[in-house]
Amino acid sequence: MKALLRKYRLFLVVAVADLALTLWSPQIGRQAAGNSADFLIQVLLIVPPVMILMGLLDVWVPRNLVETHLGADSGLRGAGLAIMLGTAAAGPLYAAFPVALSLQKKGARLANIAIFLGTWATIKIPMILMEVSFIGIRFAMLRLAFTVPGVLVVGYLMERLVPVAAESNAPVLANEG
Repeated sequence: MKALLRKYRLFLVVAVADLALTLWSPQIGRQAAGNSADFLIQVLLIVPPVMILMGLLDVWVPRNLVETHLGADSGLRGAGLAIMLGTAAAGPLYAAFPVALSLQKKGARLANIAIFLGTWATIKIPMILMEVSFIGIRFAMLRLAFTVPGVLVVGYLMERLVPVAAESNAPVLANEG
């Protein structure tokens, strides 16, 4: 029971906060609960297809392919591939985490996983197109000129700062909870 409560603690905290807010201010509480429910529905609509995709990725993409192109010896080529994968992505950032976990299990280095996640969050092709149409190409290219090096620096910093478990090549943080 304790493990189950710990696993769902964030959900429980949000539910308790919504309830407390409803008792304090019913109108604001209803709005907060509605927002929470909308987000939960959105997540439930996106996560199952992502999990199916992860299952297919797990079966169809061999481990040695990921290790070769995104693994420890991939160098800048691996970072470039991680950027290409992140820019071609579609969907919200939380859909990227199962993909990142799958890449990690297949032998991708932590820097390339962080670069993939950073790119997914900041440099998707549809985002760039919208940016160009609303703000202009000069702004979009200037933002890209700052964002790409920033994503690369953060990726390599993450790899140096996050301790890695020796036996599994998995960050220690992935073993929590």
